[in-house]
Amino acid sequence: MLSITPGEIATGKLHAYMLASIAPRPICFASTVDKEGNVNLSPYSFFNAFGSNPTTLIFSPARRVRDNTIKHTLENVMETMEVCINVVNYDMVWQMSLASTEYEKGINEFEKAGFTELPSELIRAPRVKESPVQFECRVREVIETGTEGGAGNLVVCEILRMHINEAVLDEDQHIDQNKIQLVSRLGGNWYGKAFGDSLFEIEKPVRNKGIGVDAIPENIRLSTVLTGNNLGQLGNVEALPSEAEIAEFAEDSLEYQNLKTRFALHAESLEYERHLLAQRFLSLGDVQSAWKILLAE
Repeated sequence: MLSITPGEIATGKLHAYMLASIAPRPICFASTVDKEGNVNLSPYSFFNAFGSNPTTLIFSPARRVRDNTIKHTLENVMETMEVCINVVNYDMVWQMSLASTEYEKGINEFEKAGFTELPSELIRAPRVKESPVQFECRVREVIETGTEGGAGNLVVCEILRMHINEAVLDEDQHIDQNKIQLVSRLGGNWYGKAFGDSLFEIEKPVRNKGIGVDAIPENIRLSTVLTGNNLGQLGNVEALPSEAEIAEFAEDSLEYQNLKTRFALHAESLEYERHLLAQRFLSLGDVQSAWKILLAE
């Protein structure tokens, strides 16, 4: 058996071992505002419920291991002592992953990840409309566990108001786990479904910055075919393929050439079928080919 004593191995390596073994963990989507009203949205898997009377939720925006800096969420919480905690389900995991990108202060992750701001009733921080359950919270205290990289900051929250999408309730008004379809965080790039047996993998954007859903051309962003998850996948790329790459792909792709021939006189049908083909590439994890199909002439 491998035995490890904290302090005798690098913090980053210990961190990876801990996250891969202390799992699955629920995911908290924390929305905050700073004192000037700038909105921030970020996911955390150092999160759970710790009491219902008084209501107690705790999440931890830990100090970054690599450079010992703190996150915008923590800065905002310390300024306002408010946070909205939104749960994450399977329909929004790609967008959630995109929102975890470390954008500069002042960048609105709601816009980058393609989420909808919903005004809260008792606090200033907005809710995530797409989240099936939202908690408007007052921050009771922030407990600093250390000052080095990797140290936690326990944000102890009290629920002021809870909002539940009725679509996830059963006939007895209980939350149906097969309807809410929550997901969990494991180690590395792995996630788990709380409603099935399969696992799925999403590459976490750590140093690269995805272009964001807001940078996707409108005719693609408003597609009747592509889902929020599809847009999250497309928004996770750091740069679009070049015109030369698109032209070469379109010329070599028999599927795309067949589409152009079949729907040469029906522009709307061609667009619809193009989006279906791009969606198929996305389901296979081939985001670059999906982009080339969508941007081809």
